[in-house]
Amino acid sequence: MLLMAATVQAQDELPLTPSKGGKPDWMRWHYLSEEEMYDTSRGLNFVETDPPTGEPRFVAEFEPMQGVMIRYPLGIPTSLVAQLSNNCMVYCIVSTSQQNQAQNSFQNAGVNMDNVTFVNAQTDSYWVRDYGPWYIFEDRNPAIVDNIYNRPRPNDDNISGVFANFWQIPMYGMNLQHTGGNMMEDGRGHGVSDDLVFQENNYNEENVRNKMRDYLGIDPYHVTIDPQGDYIAHVDCWGKYLAPDKILIAQLPQSNPRYQYYEEVAEYFENTNCCWGYPYHVYRVQEPGGYTLAPYTNSLILNKTVYVPLGSNSNYNNQALAVYQEAMPGYEIVGVTNNTNTPWENTDALHCRTRGVMDFNMLFVDHRDVLHGEQEWQESIPVVSKFIAYSGANLKQDSLLIYYSIDGGTYQTAHMTATGNPDEYVGYITGYQGGSEIDYYVFGADESGHRYTQPVFADLDPHHFTMEAHQPAGELVITPDTLWFEQMGQQRQFNIINETNEAVTIIDVVPEVPSFNLWENTFPYTLQAGETLTVTIDYQTAPGKDTYIPYEILVRTTLGDRIVMGMVLNTSLDSGFVIVGAPVVEFNDLGSSPQQVNMQNRFFGSQIPVTVLSVTENETDYLSFEPQGTLPYTVEPADYFYLDVYVNAMVKGYVVTSFTVHTDQNDCIYGVNINENLLSVNELSSEAKLYPNPTTGQFTVEGANVAKVEVYNLVGQKVHEAEGKTVSIDATNWNKGIYLVNIIEENGAVVTKKLVVR
Repeated sequence: MLLMAATVQAQDELPLTPSKGGKPDWMRWHYLSEEEMYDTSRGLNFVETDPPTGEPRFVAEFEPMQGVMIRYPLGIPTSLVAQLSNNCMVYCIVSTSQQNQAQNSFQNAGVNMDNVTFVNAQTDSYWVRDYGPWYIFEDRNPAIVDNIYNRPRPNDDNISGVFANFWQIPMYGMNLQHTGGNMMEDGRGHGVSDDLVFQENNYNEENVRNKMRDYLGIDPYHVTIDPQGDYIAHVDCWGKYLAPDKILIAQLPQSNPRYQYYEEVAEYFENTNCCWGYPYHVYRVQEPGGYTLAPYTNSLILNKTVYVPLGSNSNYNNQALAVYQEAMPGYEIVGVTNNTNTPWENTDALHCRTRGVMDFNMLFVDHRDVLHGEQEWQESIPVVSKFIAYSGANLKQDSLLIYYSIDGGTYQTAHMTATGNPDEYVGYITGYQGGSEIDYYVFGADESGHRYTQPVFADLDPHHFTMEAHQPAGELVITPDTLWFEQMGQQRQFNIINETNEAVTIIDVVPEVPSFNLWENTFPYTLQAGETLTVTIDYQTAPGKDTYIPYEILVRTTLGDRIVMGMVLNTSLDSGFVIVGAPVVEFNDLGSSPQQVNMQNRFFGSQIPVTVLSVTENETDYLSFEPQGTLPYTVEPADYFYLDVYVNAMVKGYVVTSFTVHTDQNDCIYGVNINENLLSVNELSSEAKLYPNPTTGQFTVEGANVAKVEVYNLVGQKVHEAEGKTVSIDATNWNKGIYLVNIIEENGAVVTKKLVVR
C-alpha cells in the first residue's frame, strides 16, 4: 500500500469512487490504514470554548520564531534537524519510549542538542503542520487556538492541548474542521485557504468566516478554488505568503490541463489588495506538472532563512531558488534534499512536516497605512506605526525610526514620537521635491534587545511612493527683520523681496508708535515676481540709554502680514549694579572678537560697593571671558566694570546664547547673538521645521534629530525651553514681536529660526 501511494496523498474527507460501488478510494489517502479510511470520527477530544476576549492576532510564518516543531519518528532528514537547531530551538514531539532513540539519532547527525527540547506525547503521524497548534497573541499575551483536526487521528488532535500545557498559556477551541496545510496568514488579519474549508464545514460560509474572525482575527479571509483539483486541497501545495504583500504561486506549463486554474488564482491575487492597500506582488515558481517532483511552495520560512524542498529536476530547482531569492532579498535560501525513507512528494514536503513556534517576546512593527503610489503634495508627510513589545520591555524611544531615501540618495532617519494613541508613534519624511521617488522603512527596538523592521527586507526592498509634481510658490522675504536705532533721526532700511512666482501687493507699512517716520514710500505698491522694494524708516524722538525697547512695524501684504521689529535704545535702571549700553552682544564674524560689555555700580545714595564674583555662560559653551581685573573684583559706587567677551567655538546658523555676571548684590544677564557667517563643523543632519510662522498662539518645532528647543526674546532673555523631537509651545500670552528659536540637535548642532508672534 505504501508503494502504491508514493505519488499521492490524502488529508481530506473520504473521496468515493463510483467504480468501487461507493467504497473509499484508499489510494487517495496517504498512509491511512483501512480502519482510518472508514473512521469518520473527528475531534473526539475537542472542547469548544468562547473566543478570546482580547484582540487576537494570528502570527505569520515569516515573523520572528523562537523555534520549530517536528515529530519523531521523523518525516525530515536528520541533517535538516541539525540545520534547524543552529537557527532556533527545535521542539521535538516524541513518546517517552522513543526519546533515547531520537536523542542518539540527533547526536549522531551533529544536531546542536543545547537547542533541542523534547516534548513527550503520543502522535499518529509526522504532519505536524496540519495538527500542530495555531499560535496567536491575545492582546499582548500568547495563546493557542485549537480546531477539529480533519483526520481521525486522536493523538495528533491532542497536540494543541499538549503544547498549551507545555507553555502554560490559554487555549481556545474553535469549532471548525480545519488543517494547518490549508491555512496561511499575513500576521495583520488577512488569511488564505482554498474552498476545502467550506466543504468540511457543511458549506456554512458565514459560520466559517465569523469563527476565523472571532478566534484568529482573520478578516478578510480569502477563500479560493483549489487549482490542483486533487485530493489534498491544501494551500501550501500551490501557494505561500512570503510577506504581507507577497504571495508565491506555482505555475504549470500551458499544456497542462490544470494550467488555467493556477492562472485564475494568480490573477485573483494580482487584483486583490494586500493589508497595505495595494495589490499583492505575485511571484511564480515553475513546476513541470505530472509526477516530476517539484514541491517548491511547500517550504519553511524560519527567521531569516528559507528552507526549500528540492525536486528531481536541477533546472527547476535552480529556478525555484532564484525566485525565492528575488522575492526575499537578504534572506538565506537553502535547498533541502530528502533521500530518506520518507522522501518529499509534490503534495507533502518540508512545510507539511514542520511548524514554527512564534517568538512570545517579539517586537511587532505595524505600520498599516503604507505610503504607496503617488501622494498628494505636502511639505512633510507623516508615517504612523504601532510598536508592540510583547516581552513587556520598554521601547527604546531613540530607536523608533523612519529610514528614508529620496531619489536614490543615501538613507536618512526621522525619529518617531508618541501620538497619544496606544502604542502609536509618528515621524515625518521631509526634504523631497515635487516628483521625488521616496523609499522608506520603519525600524524599532526595545530594551529586551528585540529589533524589527517593516518591511522585513528593510532597504533591500523598502516601501516606495512618489510625491506628486509640485511647483513651489516661493516666499515673500523681508531682510533684515530687525532695525536698531541709537539716536534721533537715524535712518534704517529693510528690503521686501518677492521670491514667489506672482505679483504681491504691499498694502501698507504701519509702525506701532508715531515716532517712526517712513521716507519716500507710497502704498499700496505692487511688487512683481523677483522684484525688491526698499523701505526707509527713521526715529524722530531722542532715544534714551542702556537698554533697547522693541516696537513692531507691521507690513501688510496680500500674502498676509509680516513683522519688522524696531529696537530703540531707552533708559534702564538708575539704581543697583546695571548694564550700561546694549544688553545684547553681537558677533558678526570671527574678527569681531572680543566685544566689550560695561556695567556700573549705581548705588549712589547708599554707597554700597558691589563685588563681582563670577561670569558664567548659560547652558552653551561658545564663549570665553576676560574681566578687567582678577575676580572677585570690587566695584565702588559710580565706578564701572568692563568685561571682554570672545567666541571660542565654531557654530552654525544664527545662534542665541547668554551669560550672567554674578555679584553679591544682583546679577546682570547679557544676550549673545552669533551670526551665521561663523561656519560650523557641526552640520545639521536634517532640516528642522517651525510652523506656523507668524503665529498668534500655538506653534510647533519638529525634526528627526531635535533634542531641545530654546526661545529667546531680542534682548537675550530665555522665555521658554522644552525637550523632544516634536515640541508644541503656547505663545498666546507672550508679547508681540520677534523671537529667536534655538533648535539644538542631538549631535550638538544648533540652528536658529526667527519667529513672529502677533
